[in-house]
Amino acid sequence: MTDKNLLTLEGVHTHIGAYHILHGMDLKVPVNQLTMLLGRNGAGKTTTLRTIMGLWPASQGRIMLDGQDITALSTPVIARSGVAYVPESMGIFSDLTVRENILLAARSARTLDDVDTRRLEWIFDLFPAMKKFWLHPAGKLSGGQKQMLAVSRAIVEPRKLLLIDEPSKGLAPAIIQNMIEAFRALKQAQTTILLVEQNFNFAKQLGDTVAVMDDGRVVHSGSMAELAEDAELQARLLGLSLGAHP
Repeated sequence: MTDKNLLTLEGVHTHIGAYHILHGMDLKVPVNQLTMLLGRNGAGKTTTLRTIMGLWPASQGRIMLDGQDITALSTPVIARSGVAYVPESMGIFSDLTVRENILLAARSARTLDDVDTRRLEWIFDLFPAMKKFWLHPAGKLSGGQKQMLAVSRAIVEPRKLLLIDEPSKGLAPAIIQNMIEAFRALKQAQTTILLVEQNFNFAKQLGDTVAVMDDGRVVHSGSMAELAEDAELQARLLGLSLGAHP
């Protein structure tokens, strides 16, 4: 296991209006691994992703990406640094086709001819529905297909880091399994991923490392496999509801 961390948060605090959400957040995301960010609802997981992305600025602490301090950078600059964010809301354009959604996400491409053909074929292999519904309005896709489109948009160009918020939420088991296989392929392609998830079965199948949050800070970090094997630790850190997922 590599010692190199692509992303590091050191003592990060985030305030949203009058609310103090992150309370000295420390997090390490190893390069070319998938790090699961787990915790009960309200623990601060989504705020962590949004703070990394610059959508909610850190009020204290430091965020380092590949040796560069990105704490005070704007969201567009962070995106250009190689970070893609897939929010829980997915962030797709419902009135545009799948093709148009993906083309918009390819920042260096003015037309589809400018998009790397091999990368498009790779995306079609990961998510065959994207090819099937290429010219369909995104708003007419199923929930699972919209999630596939959101991830496809994030990976249409090579990224240093993917931030993904609850990709399995509300999806049927068969679609979840498809998503797991796609994330495994992304891992094999040496993509670094920080993934928020509530489905523990999803998390334990994919995670290399894990950080568990409570009340705006990390209270446990280590190997995902070790947490998956320790039911007592799961119950203490996460409560029975998370471990009860099939």
